Amino acid sequence: MELSEFTDVRYQVDDGLAWITIDRPDRYNAFRGRTIDELIRAFKAAWVDRRVGVVALTGAGDKAFCAGGDQKQRNETGNYGPTETGLFEVETLHRIIRDIPKPVIAAVNGFAIGGGHVLHVLCDVTIAADNARFGQSGPRVGSFDAGFGSAYLARIVGQKRAREIWMFCRQYDAVTAERWGLVNAVVPGAELRATVRAWADEALALSPTALKVLKHSFNAETEHIAGVGALAFDSLELFVEGREAREGVEAFNEKRQPDFSPYR
Repeated sequence: MELSEFTDVRYQVDDGLAWITIDRPDRYNAFRGRTIDELIRAFKAAWVDRRVGVVALTGAGDKAFCAGGDQKQRNETGNYGPTETGLFEVETLHRIIRDIPKPVIAAVNGFAIGGGHVLHVLCDVTIAADNARFGQSGPRVGSFDAGFGSAYLARIVGQKRAREIWMFCRQYDAVTAERWGLVNAVVPGAELRATVRAWADEALALSPTALKVLKHSFNAETEHIAGVGALAFDSLELFVEGREAREGVEAFNEKRQPDFSPYR
């Protein structure tokens, strides 16, 4: 897939900074299979481009960074739609955000929910607009991320906070997220891109080899979570085929509370 063929993602390089923007504002920048394919392609383009020293991941508009998997698509087709390989490669996307040897900044411009929350957690740093909202939704819609989305999250905010985030599916404002260590800085929405630009310029002035080795050194301490995550996604594939998971998806699309009581 060529960058010129993208429909779900925008890719732009500006003076050493690559902006990767999920461009589905009508779906709160929720991702489908094609979106994941394009994100992987965009990160690979930034990886090999010697002009690029920092990557920023954000969402189109001012309402959402990313609302996770597209539940309307999942309800319509039973999955997240067609992909280049036939695989839904969200695990590959998670790996490339961790492995790309350049700092990745999440510019959270609204809702970072569910799988979108996991994406910002995986980025090296997060800068949030003051209207940003954070939270997990998997147990509400019949899904989960029992890998980087949970175990690595606990490394960031601690076990008690991570369990609260997942086990109650609440949403948190940007000030709370900063206080918990979930984001690095909170700024007015109008200043978000300029702030990311300033942080990127600081990193661009540093040794790229030193930054690469440091990033991979930080990753090494939590690399075992990838194995746990692979097992979790295996389980998720089986789980989403069952009636319990379908109840979550159907309730979301019917705008009602799910009834999981038969499955306790």
